[in-house]
Amino acid sequence: MDKEIIKFIRKSYEMNQRDFAKIVSCSFSLIALVEVGKRRVTANLEEKIKTAFDLDDQQIQSIASLVSEISKGVPPFM
Repeated sequence: MDKEIIKFIRKSYEMNQRDFAKIVSCSFSLIALVEVGKRRVTANLEEKIKTAFDLDDQQIQSIASLVSEISKGVPPFM
């Protein structure tokens, strides 16, 4: 999981960083720092996000593929 996946999940739920951090049970500053690339996504943070949003590895992989396609500027459902 990387910062773009976290940002995608957060925005998909129409949450700001503070609300996302509350749901995930971490600090707002951690989410902010991860999203700008100043902190890495730890295994602990990844697990908290997966638990909070009931996501499994397959779903994370699907989100990663979607984020990758979006970053290329390619419509994901062609």
